[in-house]
Amino acid sequence: MKKKIAIVVNSSWHAWNMRFNLAFAIQKCGYKVIFITPEDKYSQKIKKFFNFKEIKLNARTINPIDDLLLLLRFVKIYKNLNPDVILHYTIKPNIYGTLAAKILKIPVINNINGLGTIFIKESFLSKIVKILYKISLKNSDKIFFQNKSDFKIFVNAKIVKKDKSEVLPGSGVDTKKFKPMEKEISKKFIFLLVSRMLWPKGIQEFIDAAKIVNKKDKSIEFHLLGHLDVESPMSVSKKQMNSLVNGEYIKYLGSSDDVRQQISQSDCVILPSYYREGVPRVLLESASMAKPIITTFNAGCEDVVDNGINGYLCRIKDPIDLADKMIKIFNLSEDQRLNMGKLGRKKILNEFDESIVINKYLDLIKDFTSLR
Repeated sequence: MKKKIAIVVNSSWHAWNMRFNLAFAIQKCGYKVIFITPEDKYSQKIKKFFNFKEIKLNARTINPIDDLLLLLRFVKIYKNLNPDVILHYTIKPNIYGTLAAKILKIPVINNINGLGTIFIKESFLSKIVKILYKISLKNSDKIFFQNKSDFKIFVNAKIVKKDKSEVLPGSGVDTKKFKPMEKEISKKFIFLLVSRMLWPKGIQEFIDAAKIVNKKDKSIEFHLLGHLDVESPMSVSKKQMNSLVNGEYIKYLGSSDDVRQQISQSDCVILPSYYREGVPRVLLESASMAKPIITTFNAGCEDVVDNGINGYLCRIKDPIDLADKMIKIFNLSEDQRLNMGKLGRKKILNEFDESIVINKYLDLIKDFTSLR
């Protein structure tokens, strides 16, 4: 009988877009893969290739009664499915899924893929989440972090044990899929921001910097790509987005399930984030496609950029500094920008190829399943 590996995430969108290559690699090694996520429009894509079990989960709030019921749901599902190893991603699976797995004595691998909006500033909620992490993660068999900053925060706060923890190069990137593509001939120079439309991703700073740069050169366009995350209190509403863009040099492109086309037709990709990132996937994908990138001195973001080599780093919440870095990129010769992109691609191949991440998981899964 095949050993069963469960992958548990807070949305089918996240599961499909962020974890499917790992799932295929696990499946190829002869394991049965089961995704456990809430149902959404991406669930049908998952069901075509893998086993799927729905779990009701509200990722946005912490409510003691709701979360106790969530813990019980995890226990029931894990008991019925009896997986040999469970991989947890995102906050609630990492907390309540881990507690449920330990009740049933199932090996757990956790992945702290960024700390999100809760850890942007100290609050009552962030203190509660830290306590819950500490209670649950002491029961984990392995904890992966996506950047050194988060690793240090958790180790120094004694939330995790250092000997059970390790830093991975983000989620990695599929360098065969995200490869350099030829840009169509255009008179317009395009700066592109790709992200969920959340204010902490630096949306306002991007708009403000665009207005500064436009005063210096009218040939530059500024594009935003990503879905309006209406469920988050920090999301940009449709009304707000309409007020931000002008349809002339600032444009909102909507959302896309395949961002390669938009990235390929841009000249530089920007993410002025102050969100507690893991390692932003869009920066990995853009650098892998040989695009110069601009991002902030922010945990996870700065890991992708060697400042002045494959892009530029700017100060957090500083549109003036961001505009300065945009102008620097614009004033480079085409050959200089192409070389910057090539160096970014080289960095991704050497440090962030997803095979590095996948092999780490496969080795651990092999170790844990051999003991059951």
